[in-house]
Amino acid sequence: MKIEAIDAKALQAMIVAGARELDEKKQMVNEMNVFPVPDGDTGTNMSLTMMAAAKEVEKLDPISAEEIAKAAAVGSLRGARGNSGVILSQLIRGFSRGIAEQSVIDTIVLANSFQKGVDTAYKAVMKPKEGTILTVAREIATKALELSLETSDMEAFIKEVLKHGYEVLHKTPDMLPVLKEAGVVDAGGQGLLCILEGAARVIVENLQVEIKKPETKPNVSAFTALKNFNTEDITFGYCTEFIVERELSKPYNEEETKAYLDSIGDSIVVVSDEQYIKVHVHTDNPGLALQKGLEFGALFTVKIENMRTQHSTILNESKEEKAQIEQPRKELAFVSVAAGSGIAEIMTSLGVDEVIEGGQTMNPSTEDILEAIARCHAQNVIVLPNNKNIILAAEQAARIEEKSKVYVVPTTTMPQGISAMIAHEPDAEDIEAVVEGMKEAMSFVQTGQITIAVRDTVIDGQDIKEGDYLGLLEGKIVVNHPDLKETFSLLLQAMKEDAEVITLYYGEDITKEGAEEYKTLAESQFADADVEVYAGKQPVYYFMISAE
Repeated sequence: MKIEAIDAKALQAMIVAGARELDEKKQMVNEMNVFPVPDGDTGTNMSLTMMAAAKEVEKLDPISAEEIAKAAAVGSLRGARGNSGVILSQLIRGFSRGIAEQSVIDTIVLANSFQKGVDTAYKAVMKPKEGTILTVAREIATKALELSLETSDMEAFIKEVLKHGYEVLHKTPDMLPVLKEAGVVDAGGQGLLCILEGAARVIVENLQVEIKKPETKPNVSAFTALKNFNTEDITFGYCTEFIVERELSKPYNEEETKAYLDSIGDSIVVVSDEQYIKVHVHTDNPGLALQKGLEFGALFTVKIENMRTQHSTILNESKEEKAQIEQPRKELAFVSVAAGSGIAEIMTSLGVDEVIEGGQTMNPSTEDILEAIARCHAQNVIVLPNNKNIILAAEQAARIEEKSKVYVVPTTTMPQGISAMIAHEPDAEDIEAVVEGMKEAMSFVQTGQITIAVRDTVIDGQDIKEGDYLGLLEGKIVVNHPDLKETFSLLLQAMKEDAEVITLYYGEDITKEGAEEYKTLAESQFADADVEVYAGKQPVYYFMISAE
């Protein structure tokens, strides 16, 4: 039976199915990132953005397609992470506007709505490049408009649109030389097609999607029980979670591991496969649990939370919120993104009111930025993204925020953000002048970074091998070498010779003693400059170096 239109229920299922499809394939999309650094997260950012849309959509009992589309737009707008996520949210936002104008969704309405999404997304990007997600979306919309005039058969329409989308995706390396050199297609375009592929299966394969309705009513009885609960009744105080990347040479027995964890805590969950072990345990000795994990390999994604403190925080939360509302709003506040506890401490010491944890390895969402702005309780808020992939989300937050006037200083690195804060004059009254002064200060900073290659690739004519150290200057790879010190030295040589101040921020994998050795090396190469060293404790990057 030919399908010529879809209803609200089908649209809901398509959005949810698209989100789940991308979530399953996000790692594949991540691996298509051109740069071979450990923070290739296009798939993750798009997936988190789309899942935020799906979460809002799943709350509804479909009454109209307009209602579903608007929920997806709101969810994606606030949940957008990274540039790819923001662009995706704009595609959904424009699509929603197109759907809102129609009572019946047929091929013509779908095509026109997708075109509105493309138009909206292009407006959000100042300098669109060919060979990106925007190109793939635009060409899909063009083909959809053409096909909508030829057929009313929804299944045939969707199949042809998808087919054309993949044809365009496979041409992206011819449009963007860096893709061809790296031997990949555009990651954002692939992510978009994953979403459309999942959505298409609802119609083409009659995929039945289970809509998981969340609990929308506040659990009053549970909160009352929490208030009456004594923190002394918490048997083990620390909720400890971590993942172990297994070393296969080290013997591992899951039952023995569970038995050991049971001897030091409760609420134990242990799951494993050939590569990873994931552990959850409530214990008074998180160090013992971590030590056990180290017997089987390297730890990462460690999270330890004090449950007694959390309990007290929940009880005090409403009082604090009420007190904040009653206090007068301050004139100016600062929000900064920071990767690494050392960088966060530096930002706070310079006057930043709210630090958002994140950066290269996890881009904060628009919602995260909005929440930080709200906590500032200020008339004016200046946001420092400190990463080029967070600027669009920050600008989106500035457009959405209603209670505060938000300014975004487009810092692309942590050192730029630090210099911008140093340049701020606390007694300045003209906010616009403050913003301009910070922008000027960041323009004088040159930033170098050292990380490690996670795969073999060729980029900018450089043959990069997995495990090589990479020296980046203003985001561009200028050095790759198997030795860290040699990479450090070569990167310094590429930085501006007349710098008066060289600042080293060393990462979580570098010791204080080791950092002093690199300071000596920097002093030998910049004899006339002051060399300063700080524990940034940032992940992924062994060093961040600023030259001013």
